[in-house]
Amino acid sequence: MKFTASCAELSGLKADSLILPTGSTLKNSAESIDQLANNAISSVLASGEFSGKSGQVLVLNFPQLAIKRIILLGTEGLSNQRQVKKAVTATCAALNKTKSKTALWVGGDIGENIEAEASTVAQSINTSLYNYKKQDTDETPDLESLTFWTADNSTKAIEAGLNYGAAVGDGMNTARQLGNLPANICTPSYLADQAISLGDKTLKQATITTDILDRADMQKLKMDSLLSVAEGSDEPPKLIVINYRGAESDKKPVVLVGKAVTFDSGGISLKPGCGMDEMKYDMCGGASVLGVMNSLTQLQLPINVVGIIPATENMPNGRATKPGDVVTSMSGQTIEILNTDAEGRLILCDSLTYAAKFNPDTVIDIATLTGAVISALGKVASGVLSNDQQLANDLIESGTQSADPVWQLPLWEEYDELLKSNFADMANIGGPQAGTITAGCFLARYAKDYKWAHLDVAGTAWVSGGNKGATGRPVPLLMEYLRQKSESTSD
Repeated sequence: MKFTASCAELSGLKADSLILPTGSTLKNSAESIDQLANNAISSVLASGEFSGKSGQVLVLNFPQLAIKRIILLGTEGLSNQRQVKKAVTATCAALNKTKSKTALWVGGDIGENIEAEASTVAQSINTSLYNYKKQDTDETPDLESLTFWTADNSTKAIEAGLNYGAAVGDGMNTARQLGNLPANICTPSYLADQAISLGDKTLKQATITTDILDRADMQKLKMDSLLSVAEGSDEPPKLIVINYRGAESDKKPVVLVGKAVTFDSGGISLKPGCGMDEMKYDMCGGASVLGVMNSLTQLQLPINVVGIIPATENMPNGRATKPGDVVTSMSGQTIEILNTDAEGRLILCDSLTYAAKFNPDTVIDIATLTGAVISALGKVASGVLSNDQQLANDLIESGTQSADPVWQLPLWEEYDELLKSNFADMANIGGPQAGTITAGCFLARYAKDYKWAHLDVAGTAWVSGGNKGATGRPVPLLMEYLRQKSESTSD
């Protein structure tokens, strides 16, 4: 997909489709476009067929003109970035239905600024073109190029927005494809191979290296908590470590830890059969880390980032960990496993201990960890818990800017006390109440030596029903955080 910026004379541009964001009153460029379309836009506004209200989309066809159709996008009432993103996404869906090969977006009327608008458009176009069934074929989308046009000479800002948005969209699609793959294909070894392939990309400024730790390596590190989850599976576990270096070596890295349980049966604490197919999505935290790394290789942000992905299946067999078993984590803390379906925290805790070796600036773990977060926040916001309020604030702001929102939950000591065990330093569950918070409290015990945040994306990493599939979240949130971080550290 090719994106370009233009401020050339509008009447001289050609495209299969022109997208015009507008309210109920035509202004500036919209008036000129209306004249080119023989006042068709003002006519549909006068008739009430199109009101210009938030998110409304209408397609007008003009087969006799150089611009074959105009797609109107209502802008009145768009008050935040989430609404803008939703409206642009709906417009991209309408554009794709037209089978257009070329498109022209008239910019300047939505979003916080022209760069942010261009970024949203490019991201939405790329994600709208994703089709799981066509990923392994030579078939290409109909839309080949989009020109983002504005009347003023702001092409530099537009190009920056298009490049960023396109890279984020590609990263989301990477995460979506990995999440949507069936678990018999997307195994821990498959994820490891995908991570290694990142290192094959040629980067002009940054460097990227990948290390894969196998079972023997993890045994030497005494990662018995992580390995306890893998005991019941014939698929070998992998600890994937991706090191992206875009800044000076003395700059502390941001470490992203992504849970990648490539299939979660629940283990001995077996899940109900209905809907268990969706447990292939339990690796979406790890998939999002790979998505972020893919975006970073395109943008080459001046920042150091380490991705750690503990990858395993959680299966029941004669060797599987049993409820009541006690394991010793890499940190030396012991864990009584009361429920083998609370396995994500068991692989994350050893990974968080391992993360300390990189002397991190911050550590963020991403996991489809608890069903409780869906009860609390639904499918709209991811949950965030942190031992550093400034880090939590930064993630909340990044979520607002990227239309990938998060909501903070507390890490109070009263919740931590629910993890008490008579037979170990802690239990792996805290009972039926506050499940997301007690999971965060569990992880916090392994992240005391650095600034840390936990993102619970169980409600946002995929959708069910007729549109079932991975969403690519929270790649936009993480990329916005890393972008802001890179800009602040380079000043």
